[in-house]
Amino acid sequence: MQRFLVLYEKNENGYSAYVPDLPGCIATGKTKEEVEELIYGGIKFHVEGMKLEGIEIPECTTESEVLVLQ
Repeated sequence: MQRFLVLYEKNENGYSAYVPDLPGCIATGKTKEEVEELIYGGIKFHVEGMKLEGIEIPECTTESEVLVLQ
């Protein structure tokens, strides 16, 4: 099992998502639920393509944290 951090952003047209450890792996959609499904499929597709090309799948090295300023 592999784990990848997915970052979601809300914008004026809906949502987008990207995976910092898989450059180029992005998804966009009108709802967060739609983007969650699309990015999951995108990650699978991206990793399968890398395997077919003989490219090593990177380990997740990205971390996230929410900081609250007072």
